[in-house]
Amino acid sequence: MKNYYIDLGSSTIKVYSYEKELKLIEEHSIYFKNGFDSEKGISENNLKELCDYFTKIKSKYDLKYDNTHIYVTGIFRNLILQRKQDLVKLFNNQFDLHFNIISHGIENYYLAKAMENDYNSKKVLIINMGGKTTELVTFVGSKITNTKNLNLGVADLLNNFDKVNEKYSGNKVEEMEDFVREKLLDIKLDQDYDCAIFTGGEERFELLTGFNLVDNTLFNDNIHKYMLSLEDYIKGTEKVFNEISMEELYDLMPSNPKWMDGARSGAIIPLVLFKMANVSWIIPSDLNLINGVINDLK
Repeated sequence: MKNYYIDLGSSTIKVYSYEKELKLIEEHSIYFKNGFDSEKGISENNLKELCDYFTKIKSKYDLKYDNTHIYVTGIFRNLILQRKQDLVKLFNNQFDLHFNIISHGIENYYLAKAMENDYNSKKVLIINMGGKTTELVTFVGSKITNTKNLNLGVADLLNNFDKVNEKYSGNKVEEMEDFVREKLLDIKLDQDYDCAIFTGGEERFELLTGFNLVDNTLFNDNIHKYMLSLEDYIKGTEKVFNEISMEELYDLMPSNPKWMDGARSGAIIPLVLFKMANVSWIIPSDLNLINGVINDLK
């Protein structure tokens, strides 16, 4: 039987189907941070858009309680209990679906399951960034040796740099790096990583925007085909800020152009982390927690 898995984060909803293999079948961006209040809930406009979208996909894919699994993360964790319960009741009554808000710990678990690999005995830093949070997992060989949860995400940069999404960015990469570095003053990272894997659609993004990707020679898992140097990541980021217009970015993802609103800001937190961890090689990845959910079932 075909099942559906939905990753519902602070800004993007990703819909996957799974029968013999996992497939991303569509995605839709809603900026839940806009008008968000932990006591009042998500804004009325965002709630309407959320409900309209689920009405559409429920009909389109025949989503049912027993074939649909929703994993809610990010900003929804900040809601008071009553508002969380309101969303659970709404989804149960209106869609016959379970609005499953998972803890940071469970998200870390599924991220680790998604990234399980021996990595050719390398020491690897996994970076999973969302709208309001960023998760870090360290693998040494096939074992997890450390995890960290950062209360910092793309939305924090979008809220503090209002010129970043002008035609060409009116904010400089360096000033945004300084902002992130200040936020991470208390975070200490090891300095002996062999590489970092940046998850959540990064491979797709770097291919679309022309980063200088080369064949991954660090390990072979038949998933992560490419890598790039820190120097080329910096050059690619500067290109996205200064040479590719927002209109061109939107055109690269016609099915969900709003996703590109976070493209420039989304490069900065990983860039600071790469430098903090003294990482020379970066592996872009499209894996996320849903891959971990599936791996956990096997």
